[in-house]
Amino acid sequence: MTKAADKKLIVGLDIGTSKVCALVGEVLPDGEVNVIGEGSSPSGGMDKGGVNDLESVVKSVQSAVYKAELMADCQISSVFLSLSGKHIRCQTEEGMVPISDKEVTQDDVDNVIHTAKSVKISDEHKVLHVIPQEFAIDYQEGIKNPVGLSGVRMEASVHLITCHNDMARNIVKAVERCDLKVDQLIFSGLAASYAVLTPDERELGVCVVDIGGGTMDIAVWTGGALRHAAVIPYAGNVVTSDIAYAFGTPLGDAEEIKVKYGCALSEMVSKDAKVDVPSVGGRPSRSLQSQTLAEVIEPRYSELLGLVNQKLIEVQEQLRNAGVKHQLAAGIVLTGGAAQMEGLVECAERVFSNQVRVGLPLDVTGLTEHVQSPHYATAVGLLHYGKDSQTFDDSELEPKRSVSSIFTRISGWLKKEF
Repeated sequence: MTKAADKKLIVGLDIGTSKVCALVGEVLPDGEVNVIGEGSSPSGGMDKGGVNDLESVVKSVQSAVYKAELMADCQISSVFLSLSGKHIRCQTEEGMVPISDKEVTQDDVDNVIHTAKSVKISDEHKVLHVIPQEFAIDYQEGIKNPVGLSGVRMEASVHLITCHNDMARNIVKAVERCDLKVDQLIFSGLAASYAVLTPDERELGVCVVDIGGGTMDIAVWTGGALRHAAVIPYAGNVVTSDIAYAFGTPLGDAEEIKVKYGCALSEMVSKDAKVDVPSVGGRPSRSLQSQTLAEVIEPRYSELLGLVNQKLIEVQEQLRNAGVKHQLAAGIVLTGGAAQMEGLVECAERVFSNQVRVGLPLDVTGLTEHVQSPHYATAVGLLHYGKDSQTFDDSELEPKRSVSSIFTRISGWLKKEF
């Protein structure tokens, strides 16, 4: 993974529209992830999860990785890489196999998952994740782990997340140009879920919304399994643009004003509060009421969250029709850089008519003062994902099996197709 003696290291690389973040995590003997290095840089050449200027992306990645290497005192050679964009698709498929020896073995589980995922997908797409939801043996349904149970035939329900071949190829190419190997590509919304959700939330039903600069990644969980994944290609940057146009201020200053003084609910802002707004073309800056700023921000955030809510209503209808538990009893978890705004929870609770919280990365030690922020949810999730999918042996050259082994994490099962 990384050239550092006697340490089990994992690197997560999150290339977003506005920020590139590299985290180095050490897997401790008790399985805890200890963050020992962090590097961030402003993102260039990315838009809505896609690469639009390869050279700029390469420079941003090099800068973030270099800072993480310095802090962790190691040389990074490979990374777990996040992927987002409106090309992300998902579908649920079923598979069935006879149980070979009257008792379910790991091979039976591999076979039934292989059968379920052997479905035709678009030539332009490839499978990113194969995620088992539940199994059924004969007449018994809702089985989480079938190994060792007796029966005649087994069925599996699996969730496939696919991505566009070229979109994936471009972001991998940018990373490889930095002399780094990509261990695995992981959907950003899945990584963020790994970082901010508790097993109880996944069981009861929850929706994670990772709000970045260019995209909002959505992951819907019920009954301990992922049920839907989607990306909406609008996010925090549209709020910044609105501020820039409304007040005639440069985009960079508009972003700073949004982060420092923004509020997503105008009624929470004091009538007397003021904000200094820089002008363009050398004109003097102006003083405006903070409430006016909130009146620009609030409708746009309400609109963005409204798009998510619309998607959730569709997903819940599909789950209801499929006979799957569809209530989001644990509510909505907002994370990502654009989820930190004051008043956003209250604004979101009005839109969703459900409980809302801001998700901070869980279950990490080390540089917690750096990474315990919604900004780092995806990057921390990549470390958790990497920890669960890596076997730290000396044989890095061992050929990968066509059907990978399944690993278990808390209550969810997760599988990656090589």
